[in-house]
Amino acid sequence: MVSGIALGVVGGIAALVLGTMGYLPGNSMSAAWQTPEDRKATANGNGAWLVGDTVVRSRFDAVTGFDAGSGKQRWEYTVPGRSEICAVGSAVEGGVGLIAHGEPSAASASDQVPPGKGCNTVTALDLTSGRELWHTARVPGVGLIRSEPDLVAAGGGLAVFREGDALETATEPVGNSARTGHGVRAVDLRTGAPRWRAAVPHGCVPRRVAATARQVLAVLACDGAEQKLAAFDPADGRARWTVPLRARPAVPLDEGAVFVSADPAVVRIGTGNEGGAFLAFGPDGRAQGQIEAGGDYGQLVMGDPGRVAVDGGRLLTVAHYSTRLYSADRVVAFDLAGGGELWRSDPWSTDQDISTLHAANGRLTLLLGSGRNNNALYVLDAADGDEKDDRSFHEETGGANLLFRHRDTVIAARWGQDARPFTAYRPW
Repeated sequence: MVSGIALGVVGGIAALVLGTMGYLPGNSMSAAWQTPEDRKATANGNGAWLVGDTVVRSRFDAVTGFDAGSGKQRWEYTVPGRSEICAVGSAVEGGVGLIAHGEPSAASASDQVPPGKGCNTVTALDLTSGRELWHTARVPGVGLIRSEPDLVAAGGGLAVFREGDALETATEPVGNSARTGHGVRAVDLRTGAPRWRAAVPHGCVPRRVAATARQVLAVLACDGAEQKLAAFDPADGRARWTVPLRARPAVPLDEGAVFVSADPAVVRIGTGNEGGAFLAFGPDGRAQGQIEAGGDYGQLVMGDPGRVAVDGGRLLTVAHYSTRLYSADRVVAFDLAGGGELWRSDPWSTDQDISTLHAANGRLTLLLGSGRNNNALYVLDAADGDEKDDRSFHEETGGANLLFRHRDTVIAARWGQDARPFTAYRPW
């Protein structure tokens, strides 16, 4: 009897250890395939998408598609000449993705752009085959090639992009820049045929764009040293409404603003320091929820697109918090309509970070940890945070920038020097 109990205890401890280390069948994750390490990386042109059975990555010089089931390379599109990719669209529609690219020059922000230089071309790609569908010229602003969020957007059958350079600071009056070709253009997503050019409000220049079937959106930098949100009719580009990003206090020009979601419209301002927030808007431009960067839930991770998602009227994001005894990451869910907290996760382990998350169809998948023997996968119910599954890895994942789910695998997407662009993990 005693020996049986002892064996049971020993077996339980062994199972716990094996499970924690990712060696317990039925409770573990193992690498199914991975792509080779990327020896060349820059700060611009990075992106990743899952389109059907093809997983695609972009870097500064090329876009590459891999079979999502095996990891084998299917195709590669290399931008022409000495061009570099300066921006990619975060959304894909009908298998079509957008990139913006051009040849860098030595121009500064105040110089005139030399002919043929700067981020002066938008190209549409069929991401299932790598075939170029069309390309068109854009006004590049300055000749610098740099990472640009929300420069191009796909949605509602349109390819939408900003012309001219985004105003990053209030070093010059917006009105002066408004005379140099700034605007919002839309072309047909599949053919590139011109559709319209929107007239932005006087004294404003577009900074970010987003597109949906319902409306086209733009974050504007305006005279008066504030940023606004504008909506345009996708049929003809006619202005529908323009509202301040935040009424009081106004969002200044030197504070970052990027789209987290196009429908519903959610804009992130700041980078997680004092004053940062997520701002949600209704279809008519009315301000809805405002979610502050800091609260009793901890400090929200504001600047990482892989650690925030919108699903089912909820904002799901990572917060870092600490006590006198430990520090850890947790997930917090907020109601976009009112900004109130819906739920927060309990800590799974101290000193364990949430590398990235993926939300779809009411399911939230989390990749935890980046160190040896400290990597785990959790699946939560997005409605209430209830845990549905948890598994351990028996290898170091190295974290991820984005996360995808494809059939029975979870695919981690990464960019950076010596990073593996993709690794697929399968339960076992």
